[in-house]
Amino acid sequence: MGTRVFITGMGAVSPLGLDVASTWAGMLRGVSVTDTIQAFDPTGLETRFAVEVKGFNPLDYLDKKETRRMDRFAHFAVVACKEAIAQARLDMNTVDPFRVAVLIGSGVGGIITLSQQFQVLKEKGARWVSPFLMPMMLADMASAQISMMTGALGPNFCLVSSCSSSADALGQGWEMLRRGEIDIALAGGAEAPICPIAIAGFDSLRALSRNNDDPVHASRPFDAHRDGFVMGEGGAILVLETAESMKKRGVEPLAELLSYAATSDAHHVTEPCLDGRSAAHAMRLAVQRAGLQPEDVDYINAHGTSTPLNDRIETLAIKQAFGEEAYRIPISSTKSMTGHLLGAGGALEAVACVMAVKEGVIPPTINLQEPDPACDLDYTPYIAKRGQVRTALSNSFGFGGHNSVLAFGAVNHR
Repeated sequence: MGTRVFITGMGAVSPLGLDVASTWAGMLRGVSVTDTIQAFDPTGLETRFAVEVKGFNPLDYLDKKETRRMDRFAHFAVVACKEAIAQARLDMNTVDPFRVAVLIGSGVGGIITLSQQFQVLKEKGARWVSPFLMPMMLADMASAQISMMTGALGPNFCLVSSCSSSADALGQGWEMLRRGEIDIALAGGAEAPICPIAIAGFDSLRALSRNNDDPVHASRPFDAHRDGFVMGEGGAILVLETAESMKKRGVEPLAELLSYAATSDAHHVTEPCLDGRSAAHAMRLAVQRAGLQPEDVDYINAHGTSTPLNDRIETLAIKQAFGEEAYRIPISSTKSMTGHLLGAGGALEAVACVMAVKEGVIPPTINLQEPDPACDLDYTPYIAKRGQVRTALSNSFGFGGHNSVLAFGAVNHR
């Protein structure tokens, strides 16, 4: 099995709350906060709603100068990281900073800053474009800002694999820790894509729900009437570390990151492969690398985007990976409540998995009013389910054919 990797701290900024506790409480209540977009006037767009982070003021956490030089996605990452390192009681003065890595995934990076500065260029001219445009728009600036904030001197980079980005960040952290290259990884993702160009772009793909008359029920994974995903925003960071590092620092783990696996569909830029073969293989690999059998898996946090094709193919892939066991395993899509955080989704869903194994509660899939006959597994509709959750899988699939799967275990699962 090699070196074991544990989670010792977590932080989150999400549409359900500005920390892990409130986010998790919202998931267990089955809350939908989807509403008409407030960040800008959405008039004229085909989709005019999203799942926004409300009540977040970066000045509550950062000084004015720092705030002005970061895009909103980096604000989310830095604030989530502050919570995570506080829970992990990580004092950089007591560890080797060259053995602390920062790995933050983001699909679109500072797209809000980029879109705003295009407008400045158009209306005022080149001389008025901000000198901070480039460092604010780059997707790696969340990891760079966290590195500077914490003083972490180890590897520091951004994973960009569409909606698998933050799952891959966690997975690469797991790999580096197991290889003995580092002792601690600050890993996760952040995304702030709620701006006109992003909404219009996803609308042009016909990827977003257009249920403007009833946005609260628009994100409806596995439902027969789903018509696309709902855009979300936020960030989540997890502190990963080896057992040796954890013991030396005198901290207790929240859960164990058991394994990571990734495959590619090699099929299409946006559509999942229709046979589900590659996604199923990623799940099988994650289970095998964790030293588990299919019957050992107690929960799957599905990618579950609420798009017609994704939910059907993911269901097919789960059946291929688990056989008859697929009908036993409780599954849920927390995107029914948080919306789709794109590259940050995997990290937020990792937080949900850790909380599920830690507390023995499976969050629900809300808005599942009429199940699609092709989606016939146990998706935990509406009501959270209590019971022993020793192990959990988290699926993250992305445009370009990315399939990334993480396996988590309760501290005493073995």
